[in-house]
Amino acid sequence: MAEAATGAVRVEKVRGRSALTRCFARYPLKLIAPSKVGPASCDAVWLYALTYGGGIVSGDTISCTVSVGDGCTVAITTQASTKVYKAVGSKCSEQLLEAHVGEDALLAVIPDPVTCFSTARYHQKQVFKVSANSNLVIVDWFTSGRYECGEKWDFSFYKSVNHIFLGDHPLFIDSVLLEQGSNWSLAEQMQEYNVIAMVVLLGPKLKSMQEQMQAEVRKLMSGQLRPPTSGGSLYAMRSQPPLPRPQRPPLIASCSPFGRMGTGMVARVAAVNTELVYSFLRHHLAALEPLLGASPYAAS
Repeated sequence: MAEAATGAVRVEKVRGRSALTRCFARYPLKLIAPSKVGPASCDAVWLYALTYGGGIVSGDTISCTVSVGDGCTVAITTQASTKVYKAVGSKCSEQLLEAHVGEDALLAVIPDPVTCFSTARYHQKQVFKVSANSNLVIVDWFTSGRYECGEKWDFSFYKSVNHIFLGDHPLFIDSVLLEQGSNWSLAEQMQEYNVIAMVVLLGPKLKSMQEQMQAEVRKLMSGQLRPPTSGGSLYAMRSQPPLPRPQRPPLIASCSPFGRMGTGMVARVAAVNTELVYSFLRHHLAALEPLLGASPYAAS
């Protein structure tokens, strides 16, 4: 990682259990490792990533390295949404994460959403290096801003990049870029949707979760996006008044496999508010509870 790290985490097996053997953080990053999350029988390390002041100031760069040893389990989350404050000139706020996930290990990166204030400029890059049987959960999501106060898609620049490498070979390359344009504003393009999310599931321990999520999303969308019909023949339909234009569903989701033999899956979600996405994540990630000791987003 080119930038001087503001955080470094290493988890290894100690006496047969996942243990935090290094945890370093400096301003503006703070890392909290609670001593107990879930039952004592669960072998998982939880980390909360926080920032002083509750957000990222224009020009700040937060960079963190994470190493998950063979057979270990780690969950990285936040206590609230990550706020990105207004930009000063052309300065950009940045978050960088580089993670190594060992054999038969599980890393779950399950934060709350990023919320960019008006005129904010934000860039995030996450690079994950995995082994053939590593397990990885990534939740990467953001909101339109403080939309409950009327501030919708008013930030200047947002970019999020996620790369997964199997050895030296790219397995998953994804980039999301939103920037205010001269012809169309972001608010006009995004319509009534205020939240965009991506969920990545990779690895043998998560295969059944992938299959269940794909099946349920397919069923949900086939019902919501089916065009209305009035029945009868084509000639009968011509004599009737035109059907009203269907309303957009409050949540839209899709799933796609990736990698050789579909070892991974990516789900993409757009919703009108954060509560709908929290509900989606709680439901579809609930199966992680036996592995992590607690269900993601249960308290959200």
